Amino acid sequence: MKLDSKIPSGPLEQKWDKHKQDIKLVNPANKRKYKVIIVGTGLAGASAAATLSELGYQVSVFCFQDSPRRAHSIAAQGGINAAKNYQNDGDSVYRLFYDTVKGGDFRAREANVYRLAQVSTNIIDQCVAQGVPFAREYGGTLANRSFGGAQVSRTFYAKGQTGQQLLLGAYSALEKQISRGAVKMYPRTEMLELVLVDGHAKGIVVRDLVTGEISSHAGDAVILASGGYGNVFYLSTNAKGSNVTATYRAYKKGAAFANPCYTQIHPTCIPQSGDYQSKLTLMSESLRNDGRVWVPKKKDDLRLPHEIPEEERDYYLERKYPSYGNLAPRDISSRSAKEACDNGLGVGPKVGDKRLGVYLDFSDSIKRLGENVVADRYDNLFQMYERITGENPYKVPMRIYPAVHYTMGGLWVDYNLMSNIPGLHVLGEANFSDHGANRLGASALMQGLADGYFVIPYTIGDYFAKEGAKNISTDRPEFKEAEARVREMTNKFLSINGKKTPDDFHRALGKIMWDQCGMARNEKGLKDALKKIPELREEFWKNVKVAGSGSELNQELEKAGRVADFLEFGELMCLDALTREESCGGHFREEHQTEDGEAKRNDDKFCHVSAWEYQGEGKTPVEHREKLEYENIHLAVRSYK
Repeated sequence: MKLDSKIPSGPLEQKWDKHKQDIKLVNPANKRKYKVIIVGTGLAGASAAATLSELGYQVSVFCFQDSPRRAHSIAAQGGINAAKNYQNDGDSVYRLFYDTVKGGDFRAREANVYRLAQVSTNIIDQCVAQGVPFAREYGGTLANRSFGGAQVSRTFYAKGQTGQQLLLGAYSALEKQISRGAVKMYPRTEMLELVLVDGHAKGIVVRDLVTGEISSHAGDAVILASGGYGNVFYLSTNAKGSNVTATYRAYKKGAAFANPCYTQIHPTCIPQSGDYQSKLTLMSESLRNDGRVWVPKKKDDLRLPHEIPEEERDYYLERKYPSYGNLAPRDISSRSAKEACDNGLGVGPKVGDKRLGVYLDFSDSIKRLGENVVADRYDNLFQMYERITGENPYKVPMRIYPAVHYTMGGLWVDYNLMSNIPGLHVLGEANFSDHGANRLGASALMQGLADGYFVIPYTIGDYFAKEGAKNISTDRPEFKEAEARVREMTNKFLSINGKKTPDDFHRALGKIMWDQCGMARNEKGLKDALKKIPELREEFWKNVKVAGSGSELNQELEKAGRVADFLEFGELMCLDALTREESCGGHFREEHQTEDGEAKRNDDKFCHVSAWEYQGEGKTPVEHREKLEYENIHLAVRSYK
């Protein structure tokens, strides 16, 4: 396998413009000859579908939700970054670029990140033109707030529902194209196989989740915009339907999976209440603009928060990271919360033998600004918190704890967002390209829309101009063989007739992953996980119970397929984490830390992307490495103190 990143030559700030001038184009009349298949309708998928169809391509879009607007991008809360410098506080494209590379602990591809910072300014104009109701200042200009890992205010927002509003903008553009007949939409449909013809991605096999019908769809290129794999941990902030299946099935057809161990733990989530939960709830990082994080200085302090005087509180982020304070990056803030709770300083009810919570306190901001100002910024988040916990955060501090949120790893892509399989393009969270070992807050929405609106419309044309339209038919044997594999797998699930549900196995896998490959990892734990996961997978194939049939709506069958993929993918994650003997960003190996508990990188041995190649069932995948070259910044100790 050859990993050719196709990074353009020339100065960093000119690479993207030069690349757009150099790539081949498809004239408007010829665009109508090409068929594009898109899997996923979040910000990346919906924006790509709307834009490519507007250009003239024939576009087919698939999602497992009943409507494209139910994609998980709708759950993003706090905002979207862009280097507009509306606050006149020193921001620039270069500063956004540097903050993103530094935030990812110098494990991202320099050229891709700079392009992301460049096109970020266009995203805001695009969304405003679509009617996205960003918050505005008194004079009518767009408002900004700060997010972790930055010392400027560059985050545009719509209260605590920014993802919803951005997705509605992309959705409206997509629906316009659907109504024109330029996009064919397939809701309640799940991709289960990628089809290759002569080594190129030329189609997919899907299952209709309502009727159970299995069918093939052919095109000249396939775009995966199917999101991340955080639900491998079972408990996460992701919607229950979010899964790894689309990208993992592509991996099994030869697509390299890059940096799977890079997962992000979000520091501000509602703590777990018990074993009965099926997911966790995100509280936006934007809350840390006005909320102060603290714990009691005394262990097992059961006093109410208002009874604990200031001198007996530890505002630990402000103490440890005075330059950034409560807006320290997510990985650092998460580990600090875990450290406080591990030391017996947690608050709230016990889960197991620990109190897994810290306070996020708005009392100072309410006194300074007034409750009405705080409500204007965060009221929907406060309402959501009160409905779930029964506590009013205007009166008492929120209780928060870290939870799995985002995945920086994904399918390997080059500068054109194409995987090592020709014709297979990967956008948004499904690829690995922009965030390194840790994503800064408000950058996920930025990447998804950048990829869909402003990158793939250029780069996919270069592939088409070189490859040409093939007019592939689903009657080819490659499609028939792929359909047969899907039917065989479906029948296998239904025939086992064991005693445990897919959720039982998913929950067991999630515990292994969280305990051994979660916020902190070590060699012993990862090796233990690599022993336990195959044992659990073996039991799954002997003892899973999938009721119903394959010719009807059957959510247990859906879950079984996704859990089967997670049971294989979890092993790949742990292998990647074991192989990377350093700490960087969200990948924290306990053996590799500084004296004061910070991540300790090993740039001499691990300044690279680890891209894994599937070798077959039961065989160890092969690691390929793309060396990360930094020509415009210097590798440095990542400090926020």
